[in-house]
This record gives sequence, structure tokens and C-alpha cells, in this order.
Amino acid sequence: MVHASPPEHAPGSESSSPLRPSYQKYDVQVRPSAIDGLGAFASEPIPARRKIGEIRGESISVQEARIRATRSERIMIVELSARKAIDFTRSSDPMRYTNHSCAPNARLCINNGRVEFYAVKDIAPGDEVTVNYGPTHHEGRLACQCGAPGCVGRL
Repeated sequence: MVHASPPEHAPGSESSSPLRPSYQKYDVQVRPSAIDGLGAFASEPIPARRKIGEIRGESISVQEARIRATRSERIMIVELSARKAIDFTRSSDPMRYTNHSCAPNARLCINNGRVEFYAVKDIAPGDEVTVNYGPTHHEGRLACQCGAPGCVGRL
């Protein structure tokens, strides 16, 4: 679980297309990933330190989240606190396909109960948006497939 404050950015400096929700600040497309399954790929330049977007899902208890995590190999759950989690399995937000990398170009932030993604460096069109998942329900049992130099090898 990640707890971090969002980076500073200029208010009103990000635009939102009428084709995407207002909380999705930059255009991201879902397509096959060399890392795992599907991934979220930038469709336009994303400057460092800018909010890319967020994901919304079903609010559940951490207890329910941990039960669900045992039922599926592909887990799309983020714990917001010791009591509250969000399951993104049924979300239509493209950021739900953000894959893990040991050398990420973005980070996941919990901000007022929202799961947000911020670029940590410039992201070019066509680049896959990745984050470091940090501690996971896999508890080191899942092989990391990011291929980054210095990859830790397990999630």
C-alpha cells in the first residue's frame, strides 16, 4: 500500500478532453503490454510531476479485499487505510491497467481517498505508464516481469 502526497503542479494547467472523465488529465490507451497482460500507454506527452489521472472502483473493507485477493491471480485492489480498500476489477478507467516496474515513470498516491497517478519523469507518447506497486498481497510469490535494470525479481 502506498501513502504519499501528490506533487505540486500548476492549478488549471492540465486539460481534459470531453471524451474522458475530468479526473483523467492525460490521454492514456489500454493495449497489450510486454510487462504483463494489458498496460496503460501514454497517447500524448505527459510532463514530469503532473497528475496523469486516477482510478475509481468499489469501496470495500480491507478484510473483504484480502478475501478477494485469495480468489484471483490478477488482483486490482488498493488498500487506502487499515480499514478501507478499493477494488478496481470492474472499473472502466484506463489507469487500472497500470503495470508494476522496478524503475517506474509514475507513482501512485492516495489523496483524500482517491487513487491518483503522477508522472515522476517526462513520459513520451507510446511509453507504458508504470508504478512501483510496493508491498502487495502476492507477498513475494509472483515473479516480476518488468525487465528493468536492478529488477528485484518478485512482487
